[in-house]
Amino acid sequence: MGVATLAALAYAFSRWEAARIASRYPNTGELTDVGGFRMNSLHWPEPAEADLPPLVFIHGASGNLRDPWGAFFEPLKDRAEMLFVDRPGHGYSERGGPENLTPAGQADAIAALMRKKGIARAIIIGHSFGGATAASFALFHPDMTLGLVFLSPATHPWPGGVDWYYDLANTPVIGPIFCNTVALPAGLMQLSKGAVHVFAPNPVPKGYLDRAAIPLVLRPDNFCDNARDVANLLAYVKEAQPRYKEITAPAIVITGDSDDIVLEEIHSRGLKRDLPNSELLWVRNLGHKPDYIATDLAIAAIEKIAGKPRDLESIMREVEARIAPKS
Repeated sequence: MGVATLAALAYAFSRWEAARIASRYPNTGELTDVGGFRMNSLHWPEPAEADLPPLVFIHGASGNLRDPWGAFFEPLKDRAEMLFVDRPGHGYSERGGPENLTPAGQADAIAALMRKKGIARAIIIGHSFGGATAASFALFHPDMTLGLVFLSPATHPWPGGVDWYYDLANTPVIGPIFCNTVALPAGLMQLSKGAVHVFAPNPVPKGYLDRAAIPLVLRPDNFCDNARDVANLLAYVKEAQPRYKEITAPAIVITGDSDDIVLEEIHSRGLKRDLPNSELLWVRNLGHKPDYIATDLAIAAIEKIAGKPRDLESIMREVEARIAPKS
């Protein structure tokens, strides 16, 4: 069997399996035109007994709106208006123009979406890559930013690069071929292992991959857009990071000392250094997913940004005791 035949079979399988993934995880949000393309989001109206301001959740790389929704919707559904967004090119959002290659462009799209939904100001919560988008949001839309909660953010220049498949998928000509043939079947075989790596040293919550609809990122177009985001992030944060000192909104950074995905010493400590009104919570034995492993701490951080008295150090110690390795 020749290379061309194998490639054709891989392409056919990828398209077939992508359709199956979309059927298994149908869109739970709503598409909204934000000026030339449509953003997908799940908007939860302000409940009658709300005690928190509006909250906007921005997912990380390889994710979609169902990831933060799975962590935060249930505990906060009676407390706040919430907007969970698919970043451009992720989940069910359209990609839009070249401006959406950067966190700044994606932040502009989220701001436009907020206006369409009638949300004037909000606390912005960003996980991982979403942290860079949240920082950009605060930088370019300070009037819409009540405060920031960063969860294991990726916001600063780091040594080295990114995993090889991101660079390959971002390569002209070869990249689209890779995304449309090899990426999906190879990714299916690595999904469970990848989740273990992302959560390590903490356990993966039961049913996480389905609850967060992670397989959506393996669809060829999503995979390529995700790879472009990640491959272009380093160049972007090199330019953006010197301006973080202009962000005056209150910010809380939650990070784990055992994160194998981002270098917390660079990103999280960098934010504490660069943001003039920030607080850093450095959690022992926590990996890259404080949204799921330390949800109570993240919610307490949101509450503190909203002006409620919260002893975050004490809550952090409770989290550390809960996730400490069992002897």
